[in-house]
Amino acid sequence: MHKQLTFEQRHYINIARNNDKSMRTIAKDLNVSHTTVSREIKRNSGKRGYRFNQADGFAQQRHQSKTKFIKLGADVKKIINNCLRLDWSPEQVCGWLDANNIIKLHHESVYRYLLKNKASGGLLYKHLRHQGKPYRKRYGHPNNRTGIPNRIDIDQRSDAVNNREVFGHWEADTIIGKTHKGVIVTLDERISKLRLAYPLNSKHKDGVSAAISTLLRPVKGFVYSITYDNGKEFSGHEQVNKSINCKSYFAKPYHSWERGQNENANGLLRQYFPKTMSLVNVACNEVKIA
Repeated sequence: MHKQLTFEQRHYINIARNNDKSMRTIAKDLNVSHTTVSREIKRNSGKRGYRFNQADGFAQQRHQSKTKFIKLGADVKKIINNCLRLDWSPEQVCGWLDANNIIKLHHESVYRYLLKNKASGGLLYKHLRHQGKPYRKRYGHPNNRTGIPNRIDIDQRSDAVNNREVFGHWEADTIIGKTHKGVIVTLDERISKLRLAYPLNSKHKDGVSAAISTLLRPVKGFVYSITYDNGKEFSGHEQVNKSINCKSYFAKPYHSWERGQNENANGLLRQYFPKTMSLVNVACNEVKIA
């Protein structure tokens, strides 16, 4: 089955080709078939070769008859802007919009919106993870590309957790400081919206696991599960399970809306600890005040 490439992936292909990378290497980096890359270059190259802007335009024209154009209203644009400023990818934004029954939107529409915003002097594109930089697949094992041992997917979580019927199910994440210096571990209970946070100078898995256990030990009887993102700092989740006697689940990669409570609270915390700030030596009382 033919895989539709994203604007970001086309941008990467452009850069990789200029750096003389082979099609098979590009395909491996993007985690797609080499025939997908070959077909993309063949179908969407112009007289001056493969250029990502032109290639994306060709692809959109080709699918124009199949895809209904959706005009973005002011309210939807405001939501998209806020999500992008939280460093969500266009795929994450569209997933969240769909999950919250706001609008069904293809991620290519968000990429085009970003391109238009950049052309008019906007800076939203700076919140993209790659900004045209080459992708590197982080983990090569086909059964668990996250590199997290004994990872249980969020699909295995019960309806009682998903529907917020029971108190005691938590979401976890980290806020990273400037140049990856310092980290704040954050935990949110899904029903009460109770927030716990703990600053660390490093995001090593042992320190993060110890911090989570320290935060949750006083409420140990009300911790049944923790849902994490796929950061390597959470690869010690089994230590937490043993310490607190709970279960762990992991959201799908790049599906941060599956931990919406935690993501939204982190966005608020970022007002006090912006990405430009080093989080080394941040005191616990500073986090409590925030």
